[in-house]
Amino acid sequence: MKKTNPKLWKKLQAQLAPGELKLDAATLEVHQGDKWFATGQPEAVALPRSTRAVSTILKFAHRHQIPVTPRGAGYGYVGGCVPLRGGIALSVARMRRIKEIHEDDFVAVTQPGVITADLQAKAEAKGLYYPPDPASRADCSIGGNVATNAGGPRCLKYGVTSDYVLGLEVVLPDGTIARVGGRTHKNKTGFDFPRFFTGTEGLLCVVTEVTLKLLPLPPYRAALSVGMSSIAAAAKGLRRIFRAGFLPSALEIADEFTLKAATQRTGSRRLSGCHGHLIVELDGQEKSVRSELRDVKRLLEPLKPRFVDQALGAEAVEDIWQLRREFSYSLRDTGLVKLNEDIVVPRGCLENLLAFTARLQKKHGMPVACFGHAGDGNIHVNVMVDDTQAGHEQRRDAALDELFRWIVKHDGVITGEHGIGIAKKRWWPVAAGPEVRRLHQAVKDALDPKGIMNPGKFL
Repeated sequence: MKKTNPKLWKKLQAQLAPGELKLDAATLEVHQGDKWFATGQPEAVALPRSTRAVSTILKFAHRHQIPVTPRGAGYGYVGGCVPLRGGIALSVARMRRIKEIHEDDFVAVTQPGVITADLQAKAEAKGLYYPPDPASRADCSIGGNVATNAGGPRCLKYGVTSDYVLGLEVVLPDGTIARVGGRTHKNKTGFDFPRFFTGTEGLLCVVTEVTLKLLPLPPYRAALSVGMSSIAAAAKGLRRIFRAGFLPSALEIADEFTLKAATQRTGSRRLSGCHGHLIVELDGQEKSVRSELRDVKRLLEPLKPRFVDQALGAEAVEDIWQLRREFSYSLRDTGLVKLNEDIVVPRGCLENLLAFTARLQKKHGMPVACFGHAGDGNIHVNVMVDDTQAGHEQRRDAALDELFRWIVKHDGVITGEHGIGIAKKRWWPVAAGPEVRRLHQAVKDALDPKGIMNPGKFL
């Protein structure tokens, strides 16, 4: 890794406000990585407070060919904000102002450092709704959500982040500031650049402002927590719900290994003995939601569930989701290394996927825990590795190779929410053919000819 001349840092500091460029060891350490395993030491950390400051930093980096790794809240799961080539870790964490929530336009305008749950709470206080709900929404930022095109359970009914991005202010690698899109809910003026830049993982720009579509807040929520005798029964329940014409706001599934771990962590005996689990959430007008919930319960009765718990109203529903949010932490508590693969398969392939993962864990001798957004085929397949065993690296890599090749063969994708980053870089050529890879590289070369933006990732 080529080191930057220390004199350049002093020049850049002189162009920025006090505290917007830090070089101390403690700050560098904090900005080494995200929630994945890899780290990389930046040479400097930029903490701009304005779009103008971001532009100044990128102009300087472009001129001197200094690598820049954009960063949101650091809650990614694939090493996307690890500064592999040193240079500048550019954090938007100080750009955390909600500029506007407009009740008549159904629009929010926000800086990228705003925490997702904070925006949702402020919108809901005005009777408005921003649906995308990544599991880390209490910690992750809107800018990071845009960079990864984040999803969550409610995406079954409401869609992912890109479905809500109406407009963006972005700073390109040479420091150019561009505003794309707008605040109208329809716009066919030229290319759809707001969607284009959403999900680009910091490889093409730094997002400095986001204009988001909002919806009317559904006045009522209800949910079912359903314990099943098998994961296959849970999958059949999902199919019955769809075939009856229901579209829940969220529809989640979990397998036996996940449920055992959650029972151990929470101390709750409710899940004890369950080999599969479903969460079904409905929202809308109270009368219709209550009626639909009764109908869904009846649909599931022929599957002989071990229990059906009903939650009426937002507070009771959140109690169910709190248990669901413990699943990932529960798997970590097992002491095994948890490799969370956010794969997606066509919805009709879900039962085949679950059967395949059962074979996979037997073949490679390591547990594979499955849970997640079954309603849209986005299952978090967690390969659980005992890193104290000899040869675990080879068995881990062989299991992941087999998983991703099976997914692609069955018309799925290797990531639905987290992105490629570093963690899935090895499987990028499996997921994308040569023509698609060349297309990506052509766009990268056009916008970032010096290759300074988030280098070392999949492009």
